[in-house]
Formats: sequence, C-alpha cells, structure tokens
Amino acid sequence: MRTFSSTVQSLINQDTVDFFFLIDLEFDTHHRLSSLPYNVEYPTGSGNNYTANSAVLEVDSPKFSSVVDRESYRVVVVEDDNDTFKGEIDLNVVGKDITVKVGFFDSSGEPVLNSSDVLLVYKGYVDSPAISNNFDNKLVTFEGTSPMSDLDMVIPFISSKNGIKQKDEDDESFSNIYGESVIKLKWGKI
Repeated sequence: MRTFSSTVQSLINQDTVDFFFLIDLEFDTHHRLSSLPYNVEYPTGSGNNYTANSAVLEVDSPKFSSVVDRESYRVVVVEDDNDTFKGEIDLNVVGKDITVKVGFFDSSGEPVLNSSDVLLVYKGYVDSPAISNNFDNKLVTFEGTSPMSDLDMVIPFISSKNGIKQKDEDDESFSNIYGESVIKLKWGKI
C-alpha cells in the first residue's frame, strides 16, 4: 500500500483538492512542463525548472489496451509557435522517457514542492506521439506505456491439441486438425 507524507495526507483529506502536474519529457532536449501559470523549481534548489505551460490540456488515467496486454496513458499539450514538439517527433521520440508527477496546493493556494509531497503518477516510455489540429490549436498527444503492467506483453495462445486442453478438458476443436481425417473442400462453396 502506498504511504503519503502527513502533508499530502492532510491535503487529500480535504473536501476540495487542488492539484497541478509536473511533466518530464526526456527527448533529445529535456522538456519540463508544469500546469501551473508560472515557472517553478522542483525540487527546490535543484535547478530543475519546470516551464509554466497553461497548454497542458489533459493527463489521462491509464487505460487497458485490448490490442496488446498493456496499460497506456496520454498527455496532451498545445504545440507552441516554434513547432518544438513537431521537431522532436520528427527526430523520433518513441521509446523516450516520460514522467508525470502530481503536486498539491496548500490552504493558502501555494504549491507544495517538497520532494516528499510531490507524487509520481506515471513513469514510462513514449509509445505513439501524434499531432492534430482542432482548428483553434495544434495539439500534441504523447501516449505513454505505464510500467503498472507488463509492457508490450502479448499473451500467446497455444494452438495445439494439448494447449487447448489446458483451457478446457472437453474441447475437441483441435482434434480434426491433428487427427488422421481427410476433408474434401469444394471451391466456392461454403
């Protein structure tokens, strides 16, 4: 079970919880983004400056992919006028690190930036970046794979007579495939 600092525990026990995101995109150029309206240094005194980016539109919770057995999450930001992220995507960001942390505001509205009070939400790798245009802004979506499950693990299905017996003792679907039976097919007929 995850334990929280006493500060975080008291903040999340309140009726209303105000939070912000700190996002690390470790591409060829390390981008540190904050959903705060001003730049912050985290941890304090580290020299790691997170750029104010009110353009951090959303951070989705992990979703289970039905194509392969893994969990993924999305970070959506608005592209800047210099096409910074387009340039990074052109250089191939697939497999690069992406980290999302969440911090909280205290009762006076100030961000709590102690390293023990900022929580790691996701740490994984960029899986599929995309750029789209919603007619108002150019949106950049980074889908990350989360290490909360086996990444990119595909569960194989053993297609043998004995393999299917492990699933269901009474299943005879592979008996004709591996048996000595001959089937005549009439072409064009079902």
